[in-house]
Amino acid sequence: MNLLVTGGCGFIGNHFVRHWLGRYPDDVVVNLDALTYSGNLANLADVAANARYRFVHGSICDRPLVERVCEESNIEAIVNFAAHTHVDRSILDASPFIETNVRGVQVLLDVARSRSLSRFVQVSTDEVYGALGTGDLPTTEKAPLAPNSPYAASKAAGDLLVHACHRTYGVPAIVTRCSNNFGPYQFPEKLIPLMIINALDNKPLPVYGDGLYVRDWIYVGDHCEAIDLALCRGRVGEIYHIGSSNERTNIEIVERILDHLGKPRSLIQHVKDRPGHDRRYALDAARAREELGWSPRHDFAGALTATINWYVERRSWWEAVLTGEYRRFYEAWYVKR
Repeated sequence: MNLLVTGGCGFIGNHFVRHWLGRYPDDVVVNLDALTYSGNLANLADVAANARYRFVHGSICDRPLVERVCEESNIEAIVNFAAHTHVDRSILDASPFIETNVRGVQVLLDVARSRSLSRFVQVSTDEVYGALGTGDLPTTEKAPLAPNSPYAASKAAGDLLVHACHRTYGVPAIVTRCSNNFGPYQFPEKLIPLMIINALDNKPLPVYGDGLYVRDWIYVGDHCEAIDLALCRGRVGEIYHIGSSNERTNIEIVERILDHLGKPRSLIQHVKDRPGHDRRYALDAARAREELGWSPRHDFAGALTATINWYVERRSWWEAVLTGEYRRFYEAWYVKR
């Protein structure tokens, strides 16, 4: 298969590119990424010279570019990771989220339709459902969408476009919705890497409100395997939940990180809550387990420890991100081209 991965230089995308190249030695992966602030070419430096990998700099909103890439590389399927994802940023300015997460998805769907691609996988989020109460059962795929942030609303809109294009035009599309990911190469604005990095530098660890917000945490490698199975085995027109049943409060995550690093809990600093903060998310992943044969392989505690250790050992990676030095990796690549 010749596969187009959009947003492959982001956190989950770079893991998926590496996963696919390692799992399928005869396949070609083309990575289309706009390299916005969270896209980092250095994330895939280890595969840059692979003859079966190609990077293209550009936006999914640029239809002529997407069409040209698909034509030149004879693309057969698309997995869409490209998205603006940080809730806080969407609260400050929703417009980039609408542009990429809605209009960009429509562009990809239009190209998938015009080229009669065999599969289109839209990678989405549990946040499209809104908040669960403390005693509520995990959300199933039949639950109504009720997003509470501009980010979540933009992802819900993109998902609905995917559904509509499948029903109206027969585009062989699948939507996956996942819980909170963690692992190496995650941009430092997200909870786990932010807390690790601040703790390493003995800086305050900002925790929203009372810190009792609950998320289901999944290791990024398990998410990639589930997307792989959805692409290869999933029923078109379906939604698949990807979750690990690892519900943890934010404060528990922060305390685990501090304890592992031997840092005092006095570094925790409770800060003013963000607007519209959802109290709890949890997904029922029974369909993915039953239909795809998927289940998470990584133990939460072990995966969190490995993730913390990765950031400890890869200070050069996250320091380059914090200083903006990581942008020079692209500049060097561009000069070579």
